Amino acid sequence: MFCGTLECDLMLPSDARSLKAKRSYVRPIIASLRKYDVAVAEVGHLARHGRTAIGVAAVAADHQHVSELLDSCEHHLTGRPEVEILSVKRRIIGPEDFE
Repeated sequence: MFCGTLECDLMLPSDARSLKAKRSYVRPIIASLRKYDVAVAEVGHLARHGRTAIGVAAVAADHQHVSELLDSCEHHLTGRPEVEILSVKRRIIGPEDFE
């Protein structure tokens, strides 16, 4: 079993000046990532306007599948014109890490 995580720090458009406006950007991003059968949540900058961190987690039987899932999610985020990706952190844990 392999577990992979992806944390993306995102800059939202300048019109996200309230938490309500921020949520109007974050909710569709999270919903669109769920089509990859991964767990997704807003994991950082919860009270900041114009900024968010989205966390993605995937579990699969082999390393390649987890890597492909995370690649797909990252590629999906880079294709969204309304956000700017500031940083991406990725980690994949394998069976040897669970012992």
